[in-house]
Amino acid sequence: MGFFENVNQYFDQAAQFSDLSPGLLEQIKACNSVYRMRFPIKRDNGSIQVIEAYRVQHSHHRLPCKGGIRYSEMVDQDEVMALAALMTYKCALVEVPYGGGKGGVKINPRNFSENELERITRRYTFELVQKNFIGPYSDVPAPDYGTGEREMAWIANTYMVLKQNEPDSYACVTGKPLNLYGVPGRKAATGMGVFFGLRALVDVSEDMKALGLKAGLEGKEVIIQGLGNVGYNTGVFLQNAGAIITGICEFNGAIYNKKGFDIEKVFKEFRETGSLRKIEADKFIEDSSAGLEWPCDILIPAALENQITKENAPRISAKIIAEAANGPVTPDAEKILLSKGILIIPDLYLNAGGVTVSFFEWLRNLNHVAFGRMDKRQEAYQSNSILQLMQKMTGKKIDEKVFTDLTNGPDELDYINGALEETMTRSYHDIRSKSIKSKTSDLRTAAYLLAIERVSEYYTTAGIFP
Repeated sequence: MGFFENVNQYFDQAAQFSDLSPGLLEQIKACNSVYRMRFPIKRDNGSIQVIEAYRVQHSHHRLPCKGGIRYSEMVDQDEVMALAALMTYKCALVEVPYGGGKGGVKINPRNFSENELERITRRYTFELVQKNFIGPYSDVPAPDYGTGEREMAWIANTYMVLKQNEPDSYACVTGKPLNLYGVPGRKAATGMGVFFGLRALVDVSEDMKALGLKAGLEGKEVIIQGLGNVGYNTGVFLQNAGAIITGICEFNGAIYNKKGFDIEKVFKEFRETGSLRKIEADKFIEDSSAGLEWPCDILIPAALENQITKENAPRISAKIIAEAANGPVTPDAEKILLSKGILIIPDLYLNAGGVTVSFFEWLRNLNHVAFGRMDKRQEAYQSNSILQLMQKMTGKKIDEKVFTDLTNGPDELDYINGALEETMTRSYHDIRSKSIKSKTSDLRTAAYLLAIERVSEYYTTAGIFP
């Protein structure tokens, strides 16, 4: 089956637990708009190459649509439709008021110079503008696989040139650099969201006991597939929380060390050499997919879709699979994994940190003011007064550093990370409660069911469906 069909199969499985009408379910599942384009760009050597690209708006139940843009040779219409559908359910699940969208450009960015990538990105943006597939109130892209702050800056600049009289132009895209009105923490947001989601799960003692594990992240053995932005940041946060990164898998090899790796050192070496081969380890194998089968408490696929299939699922020995990537486990594989008692934290929840912080960036761009700027000074005055009173009443002087930290109050990053933590923690317990109440056999079905119900609430409230 294709990726989009996989997503729809998960949807249909969850829909069996709802009492919504078939027509409403069909509307929620349907992909509303697909824009497939081809455009020429001039290479540095003077030759002309035709580029294939896509933008999909899966749902318009809320606007703008939201979803990243990926640069990959694997991009096709089926993949982009699937990712857009996941965005619809993801946003509904964590209660971010967007419709789902996604974009893709069918290239390997490693095969193009920076100048060529800029020309591709700006031309792609031009095509989106012509068809109203980008804009602060219609469709807001973000980074994804193969793209980052640089590409988002090019998109924002191109949009501003084409829409010179639009006051909210910078809100046309998120994941921008800080000096182009991005927000602190956006780059690490997806990884931090994975961390918060995992922490919420492992803190439930009775669920961990059922898996034969202790509550908490301390001492958990973790294998990560993919040292990109998501995998790397997830690894850093987990390592700082006391987890042990025992395995790392990349496209050209995998390493294992029972005592664990320093994720920062591994990442630096990989960025410099492009390989894991020279890193000191108990094991190195060239077949990176086999690294997914090494024993661990938590396996984190943070690369691409369809990494765990019915072929390798019987050999997976992890107790928890945390889907940091989109669609890493196929439906056939999931049946095998669940039959083995493996707990799967689904992608539409676990990697929602990126779109959550993108929402904060979008709000900041529309409001034209940083979070906390209006009340930070007042909070500092209040904290200072309380601490002064505490010193006077107790007769004890508060440590100067502690006093300064408390009176300075939170900065913008603190506001954003606090809101992300609240979103991910609350959403996990919403899913868990839905699973218990609806008697679903797994968290993915419960997550889809909750997302479907939240999208349906909009349609029925708006009077579109009786």
